Amino acid sequence: MDPRRLLPYLLAVTVCAVLATGGLVLLTQRPPAPPAPVSAAAATPRDTLAAWDSRRADAWAAGDVGALRELYVAGSPTGRADVRMLAAYVARGLHVEGLTTQVLAWEVVEETPDELTVLVTDRVVGGVVVGEGTSTPLPRDRATTRTVVLRRVDGDWRMWAVRERT
Repeated sequence: MDPRRLLPYLLAVTVCAVLATGGLVLLTQRPPAPPAPVSAAAATPRDTLAAWDSRRADAWAAGDVGALRELYVAGSPTGRADVRMLAAYVARGLHVEGLTTQVLAWEVVEETPDELTVLVTDRVVGGVVVGEGTSTPLPRDRATTRTVVLRRVDGDWRMWAVRERT
């Protein structure tokens, strides 16, 4: 199956869940931090989401379905879709390198000790689907605004939901 047929689905999940460190660097004008655990001790909501996103990008680049699954709250519809997509890529010997999202706007909607809700406007501006004999750049995405909800589970922040804002 041609991996380009799956690109729209990957883009939908990626844009929904990804706030790539590169985009955050552009927004905050700070150098990227090394990947860190998504611990509840992250200093700010932006740091929390950046750490989560970094681990997600690493899982997609490594084709690590188990690591990706651990980033989501059990039962998360967004997580099920993301894990299914990566598993389909891995089954065909594919993974995604250099996934980059440009963050255009950011607003904390609600923050409690166990839940973080953020309104984000972003777009995918980088990423390459890679496999044996295949290297297909992801197409540029248009800006989309979404509500992202993370929940703290066993001391780590995990993604619960991503909803497109209408």
